[in-house]
Amino acid sequence: MEEGKALFLQIAESVEDSIIDASLPEEAQAPSTNELAAFYRINPATAAKGIAMLVDKGVLYKRRGIGMFVAPGARRLLLEERRTAFADRFVSPLLAEARKLGLSADDLSHLILEHAAVAASDPTERTAR
Repeated sequence: MEEGKALFLQIAESVEDSIIDASLPEEAQAPSTNELAAFYRINPATAAKGIAMLVDKGVLYKRRGIGMFVAPGARRLLLEERRTAFADRFVSPLLAEARKLGLSADDLSHLILEHAAVAASDPTERTAR
């Protein structure tokens, strides 16, 4: 588990990650709060809080007496949410710094493509920079 982040948020993100990578497809049954609590060795109430957050977001829904299931459109919703967060966290600051340095959109695109090519050819290079 990630230190400094609330456990229920980590549980929710873990389930979200499974939906995004399609290991937990839409309409599939999600792990129960007891399964999550046992797996992560946490209080079931904490796991329930993470699951409730996903229900509130429309990512999971409950089938009475059966359990929680991944909602139709959940993957699309999560991808859009993560893309927006990615843009806010990384792209906006990147563009602001590029403006300070006088880099054009073409210059920035070239730098990104150059670094992507290096990272693709040598995965260790990505962390070395």
